Amino acid sequence: MLLNLAIRDFVIVDRLELEFAPGFGALTGETGAGKSILVDALSLALGERADASVVRSGAAKAEISAEFAVAPDSPLASWLAANDFDADACLLRRVVDASGRSRAWINGAAATLAQLREAADFLCDIHGQHAHHSLLRADAQRELLDAHAKAQALARDVAERHAAWRKLREARAAAEQDVAATSRERELIEWQVKELRALDFDPRGWQETEAEQRRLSHAASLLEASAAALAALDEGELPALPLLQQASSRLGELTAVDADLGEAAQLFESALIQLDEAALALRRYRERLDLDPARLAELDARIDAVTQLTRKHRVPPEELPAVLARLEARLAELQLAADPALLAEREREAEAAWRAVAQPLSAARRQAAEKLSAAVTQAMQELAMPGGRFAVELVPLAEGSAHGLEAVEFLVSANAGQPLRPLAKVASGGELSRIGLALQVIASQAHTAGTLIFDEVDVGIGGRVAEIVGRMLRQLGGDRQVLCVTHLPQVAACAHWQWSIRKESRDGQTVSRVTPLNAEARVEEIARMLGGVKITETTRQHAREMLGL
Repeated sequence: MLLNLAIRDFVIVDRLELEFAPGFGALTGETGAGKSILVDALSLALGERADASVVRSGAAKAEISAEFAVAPDSPLASWLAANDFDADACLLRRVVDASGRSRAWINGAAATLAQLREAADFLCDIHGQHAHHSLLRADAQRELLDAHAKAQALARDVAERHAAWRKLREARAAAEQDVAATSRERELIEWQVKELRALDFDPRGWQETEAEQRRLSHAASLLEASAAALAALDEGELPALPLLQQASSRLGELTAVDADLGEAAQLFESALIQLDEAALALRRYRERLDLDPARLAELDARIDAVTQLTRKHRVPPEELPAVLARLEARLAELQLAADPALLAEREREAEAAWRAVAQPLSAARRQAAEKLSAAVTQAMQELAMPGGRFAVELVPLAEGSAHGLEAVEFLVSANAGQPLRPLAKVASGGELSRIGLALQVIASQAHTAGTLIFDEVDVGIGGRVAEIVGRMLRQLGGDRQVLCVTHLPQVAACAHWQWSIRKESRDGQTVSRVTPLNAEARVEEIARMLGGVKITETTRQHAREMLGL
């Protein structure tokens, strides 16, 4: 569950640190007080995209930290360990600077937004205030059913295999339609692959080839320079080494006469040793260096061949192996395309692989659809829709799709005796709100996250229905942490604990403040929600009765 949320310079929040309790908590306050800002800040810590607009005016950056409890041996602990994060805690931190640049950390280690979102799947399930409107979309209905069936991974596998099947189907059709063009391209690439294979290019050998070619092309100059140096030292008409050796010997003798000459004599002797070694190294180099015109011509030809192919493919020499690999892959595709029968066989194999995962997905959907239909129908009776029915219909698709063997459609009958019809065509605004809320609450029960957040999802309901919604959320809070941003006193009164959120002015700037409410303060807040501007003792008494219930 969520333990702590720290917010700094986020929208109209300057600095805020909140410690959360288990159970069902209500966040209340006047319209525009910033209740949903807390949810937005938490969403940012959980990996939502952000821009510079979230940074409070005049601040350099916005910073949000969210700490969650981690149970030993939990899926979250396993995920943290698998991603090289400390698994004893879960502290998410997000910083957005005034330029819009964003950085993230998990337990003090740098993390990507994708990693934040992966962690969020274990931590928190957020339902926005307009979530019920998305239920009118077919893709949202399908995704909700798959989530309820815990079949999201299976659905992704179905989509990936369908894409592979579609690619082969398109390749087979293209091969059948344009055999001549495919043949021409194959012949061209075959020739290019033959050239590159014949070249047998090795990046490491290429460096050695260049070095040897440089050495051989300058061999005459190298020999001349080394011979001149040897002549000056030891092999010329007036070699320097014998003269220097005589001078060194004379200096050594005279050190017995004057010890002050010793330093110079030692330096002179050291220099002679270095010159002796230089002469020896020059002799070895001269013996090793060879004027080999044939080898030089061979190396020049090699370099010319490599240069021609680099110009032809417009890449540096080091990338020629990658070009060859790419052309070989394309040639394999074209050779396959030249055989429509083989392509058709591959296509059938891909279709069979798709069906092998699509069928288990259909089975999971059927089972989940039956349970979801019954649960939502039951909830509709409690939400002032007596006789109403809800059903998830799986419509078979002859050809199938990237989403499986069937389409998913939510059907509803708002009143007894009416036939089931598509949700988008039947439900009024109030009915859609109630059905959507029931779906969210029921779907959340199937979610593994320890914290559930409902951001003004109770819009469009009131009275007895609002009280029932409050009781549903309180019951849900018995198993996990539930946070609800609400304007309804009936919902807030059912919470285990409650915070009041309000705006205040400080130094000419508007900031948001959060106040935990004790028992008496909750009476005042519920009374305000009931009675508006003027709160009477009667309103307070009504609030006490609601809280007592």
